[in-house]
Amino acid sequence: MALTLSTGCVKKLMDTGSFISVFNLGKINIYSGTKPTSANDVPNGTLLVSVTNNGTATGITWETAATGGVASKKISETWSGTIASTGTAGWFRLFVLAEDPSTSSTSLARVDGTISTSGADMNLGSLSLTASAPFVLTQCDITLPSS
Repeated sequence: MALTLSTGCVKKLMDTGSFISVFNLGKINIYSGTKPTSANDVPNGTLLVSVTNNGTATGITWETAATGGVASKKISETWSGTIASTGTAGWFRLFVLAEDPSTSSTSLARVDGTISTSGADMNLGSLSLTASAPFVLTQCDITLPSS
C-alpha cells in the first residue's frame, strides 16, 4: 500500500502547497489490474468506473482543510458514477477533471493508489463491479506518503 504521485503532482504541490487546491474539482477513475509503476504512466487494466460529484460532469471537492494531514471527501457531496465495465477493482487514479488521465505525462497532477477490501489506499466493501450498476464512494480520505 503506497500512493504514488506524478511528477506534475509533486511540482504543483510544491508551487501551491495544497493538495486540496490542486485536486479541487478532480475525478477518480477506478481500474482493474495493478497500478502502474509511476503515476506518470498510461493506466493499466480496464476503466471500470469514473467517480464525480453526483455522477455528473462536475468534479469532486474536498473539505476545506486537511485534518491531521488527511484530506477528506466533502461530506455534503455524493461521489458516484455508473459502472462502465464489469471487473475486479484493483487501483485508482485521482486527477484534475480537465486533464487527461490516460496519457503518459510528467506535467499532469495525478495520484495512483491500490484498492482492496482492507489495508489498501482505498478500501471497498466489494471489489466486484458490474457494468451499468450505480457506484457510490461514501468515504475518501487521502494521506500523502511521508517518504
